[in-house]
Amino acid sequence: MDMQIPFPEPQVERAPFPLQAHPGYNRVFRRGALTVGLILPLETHAASPHPSMADHVQMAQRAEQAGVAALWARDIPFYDPQYGDSGQIFEPLIYIGHLATATQKITLGTTGIVLPLREPLMLAKQVNSLDRLTGGRIVIGMSSGDRPAEYPVFGIDFDSRGERFRQAYEVYRSVSDKDFPRFDSPRFGHGDGSLTMLPRPLFGSVPTLAVGRSQQALGWIANNMDGYLGFVPEPAKLQSFVDEWKATNRQTRDGESAEDDAKPLAFGGFLYLHPRRDYPFRRIGGGFAIGSRALRDYLDEARERGVSHVALNPRVTPRDYREILDELHEDVLAHFPPNA
Repeated sequence: MDMQIPFPEPQVERAPFPLQAHPGYNRVFRRGALTVGLILPLETHAASPHPSMADHVQMAQRAEQAGVAALWARDIPFYDPQYGDSGQIFEPLIYIGHLATATQKITLGTTGIVLPLREPLMLAKQVNSLDRLTGGRIVIGMSSGDRPAEYPVFGIDFDSRGERFRQAYEVYRSVSDKDFPRFDSPRFGHGDGSLTMLPRPLFGSVPTLAVGRSQQALGWIANNMDGYLGFVPEPAKLQSFVDEWKATNRQTRDGESAEDDAKPLAFGGFLYLHPRRDYPFRRIGGGFAIGSRALRDYLDEARERGVSHVALNPRVTPRDYREILDELHEDVLAHFPPNA
């Protein structure tokens, strides 16, 4: 990839690029299609809060070959025994940068960066750098975080996380996407238009998703972000899950847009892949249990109703991950391939 970055002229607003031009976003999201992603680590560890991270690079390559659209890293700065889950252990942006060197096309993202705990200026520098170095394979999910014990460690009031999220996001977008931006934030600095950030995003902007409501109104998410990833709904609630998102998109556009113009909608959670392939959907803590053939039918219904992506975390399944991936490839992934 050509890494020459010409210095921009002052005060020149870059023309917007359609998000469909962004390879990472386009691989995952396209109207009328549904794709499947996996939440890292690619390892089952139902009996332990910590993965071993053995063979993790090879597993990422195997997932790409099997037809997984995206790999998603979680943002867990500290291990809290009360939650019993340390995610993929490694810092998410560093980790997906490492995985990018071992993979070719698979989208690499976060579910999600805990934005109130991040300094948005340096976050923009990190994300833009990843986007350039990967040829546009990065999609950044952002959340407000749900672990109260982490906030005092950073000297941040847990109850302020919703307001901090909005303020940090405004600054992040300003410095990431604009040349010589002007901004004035009560928490995150001031820009007078004399400085600009390099590198620029390769395709004009790095797509962002809200992971959960992030202490925001759904309308704010629809108006400011590039998609929404909610918690996996039960089959009977799929239609209302989709309808709420589409109605919110219409409201943010003053009712002028067609229903199909809604920004992408996704859901995710823990997956207990039941050994009985026709085992029906059953709610479990943080996700659902289901057999692989029943999962295919459930995702087909989700696609028909307007869901674009599902992010699955099979770490709670007491089976070897290679077996899980092979079964998903046979019964699910072949029916929901990544977008070309």
